[in-house]
Amino acid sequence: MGNLLKVLTRDIENYPHFFLDFENAQPTEGERDVWNQVNSVLQDSENILLGLQAYKGAGQEIRDAIQNPSDHMLQERAWNSVCPLVIKLKKFYSFSLRLEEALQSLLECLTCPPFTPTQHLEREQALAKQFAEILHFTLRFDELKMRIPAIQNDFSYYRRTISRNRINNMNLDIENEVNNEMANRMSLFYAEATPMLKTLSNATTNFVTENKTLPLENTTDCLSTMASVCKVMLETPEYSSRFSSEDTLLFCMRVMVGVIILYDHVHPNGAFNKSSKIDVRERHTHTHTRQIKVFVMRTLSVFILSLFGFQMKGCIKVLKEQPADNVEGLLNALKFTTKHLNDESTPKNIRTMLQ
Repeated sequence: MGNLLKVLTRDIENYPHFFLDFENAQPTEGERDVWNQVNSVLQDSENILLGLQAYKGAGQEIRDAIQNPSDHMLQERAWNSVCPLVIKLKKFYSFSLRLEEALQSLLECLTCPPFTPTQHLEREQALAKQFAEILHFTLRFDELKMRIPAIQNDFSYYRRTISRNRINNMNLDIENEVNNEMANRMSLFYAEATPMLKTLSNATTNFVTENKTLPLENTTDCLSTMASVCKVMLETPEYSSRFSSEDTLLFCMRVMVGVIILYDHVHPNGAFNKSSKIDVRERHTHTHTRQIKVFVMRTLSVFILSLFGFQMKGCIKVLKEQPADNVEGLLNALKFTTKHLNDESTPKNIRTMLQ
């Protein structure tokens, strides 16, 4: 037990303090293949955001069609307004599938043995930067989507009209683009308040499930380490002064919040819990050995989550020290899009800080 405490103490002293170059990181030869794959996705992200930002909806046309069900011209006008929007919504949804695949490729690189999460993030900065860019995009997309209620109204009208026409044995060309199966999947996607975050959460959970030989902690430690690195860079003038643009500081804050939210969705106990019970399944060990392993794993889990809880307070403090206009949306994201904030196990002081 003494050796365990030494390890835990050493981990506190060596908590990650290094500069993650979000502005200039370039891939090494070892990172190149994955970097190219992920870059082919990320280079389309800005156009996706611009497309979402420009989304106007067909609310008036739909209202006119519903209020005048016998007016064929108004029905056609509404349908012709909605169809291009549905094609655009399919484009956004298809991009989420590409983003999911890109994230899993990055996780595979950033969590694999024998390196620790800190070593991976420090050694493979170009991939860490791409991971951060995915989180940054995700929060921006979901913020925009929450402000556009027309998306769900337009898609609901589309599905109702498709169903009605199918009953009347009418074939519509758009079904070649968005068939019933695709419409069902898109409906589930847009029903989420934060659909891109849900995509990342599912992608990370699936990654852990599919890689059974990789401990969950390799993935969650990668997330918590990223949050801590961002926090340290934001609160340490030696690091923050190296950024050439204030936009990079805002990027760093958004990434820190994004990775906390993702951690909270992926870890069974969330990001705010100070204790944890881990179900350790060992079928081929003696009872006494199994009990020792359970004890050690629980001790380590309590330590790691307590440490992250401590870092959580620091992360919130860093945000609250920034101009309110820059961080209001990020604080709201922590309040309203995390999964475990309102759990009984969440310390009251953290809930108070976010009120």
